[in-house]
Amino acid sequence: MNDQEKFDALLDRFAEIEANMASGLEPDDYVRLSREYSDLEPVVAKVKALREAQDELAGLDEMLADSGSDPDMAELADAERPDVLAQVAVLAEELRYLLLPKDAADDKSAILEVRAGTGGDEAALFAGDLFRMYQRYADLHGWKVEVVSASDGEVGGFKEVIAAIKGKGVFARTKFESGVHRVQRVPSTESGGRIHTSAATVAVLPEAGEVDVKIDDGDLRIDVFRASGAGGQHVNTTDSAVRITHLPSGIVVGVQDERSQHKNKAKALTILRARLYDEERQRQDDERSADRKGQIGSGDRSERIRTYNFPQGRVTDHRINLTLYKLDQILEGGGLDEVVDALITDHQARLLAQDSGI
Repeated sequence: MNDQEKFDALLDRFAEIEANMASGLEPDDYVRLSREYSDLEPVVAKVKALREAQDELAGLDEMLADSGSDPDMAELADAERPDVLAQVAVLAEELRYLLLPKDAADDKSAILEVRAGTGGDEAALFAGDLFRMYQRYADLHGWKVEVVSASDGEVGGFKEVIAAIKGKGVFARTKFESGVHRVQRVPSTESGGRIHTSAATVAVLPEAGEVDVKIDDGDLRIDVFRASGAGGQHVNTTDSAVRITHLPSGIVVGVQDERSQHKNKAKALTILRARLYDEERQRQDDERSADRKGQIGSGDRSERIRTYNFPQGRVTDHRINLTLYKLDQILEGGGLDEVVDALITDHQARLLAQDSGI
């Protein structure tokens, strides 16, 4: 199928979706078609713009080829042709990017999980630094962060923290954060000034709705228990904590942050649904590619992806060999976009190379 045939097929599909959405549909079918419509709309607009520019270029070429045409008109056509030709080239390139395989989860909100790794208390403090970086980054993009579950470190930070980041396109700009983040710095408790290396693991999962993942109540074992705590008036005296086990997959999710059992159950189901959705996405990716470890955004949680070196003020992303001496700005959230943009650009370049057969 050549490009023009692809464009015709896109336009036909878009018209078909419009017609179907105007007819009576079941809610789930309407949601599914609405998403496809939203995905296709910018592509269709670009196809129409490209074809208009191509028609204009063809008209100018016809005018120049007509030896009997008005010399003044031919001169005007000759003057306009370079601009129109450049416009065709720009639109065609933009369309190439729009037609790259789209991650269906890119527009979704995300579940962020940060866990302290090797390094004891220092790892927990670093996990806290990373989580605050993502909180600030979310604030700058107008996203909402809601902590779902947290386990505090002994001297600060987090042993583990899970949060929902709500907003359009969250997953697209956070999905490359999954992996092992390493920090090199002198801990405040280190009297000898020696640099220690610690690590934290980050997982970013697309938030899945009921439309994306169907969970059979019969596949769940739900246990309730009294929330644990350090004591005092804020410790629950009722069985409000919830642990949900998904029997077919063996995935276990426990939440006790809320005083309401109902709210804890809802949060646990949100995490469970995201993990099941992510598991299915990774299964499909494995089927499409025998070796995903070389791909940016493979989601391999054991891969060391980034190092934060405090003595040198340096952040290095090992996947794309990017080094920035902007550690403070990145940890404040504002500098993270430069890293994210570079990762997205590299990912798109890989997709374009695959599409071109390079």
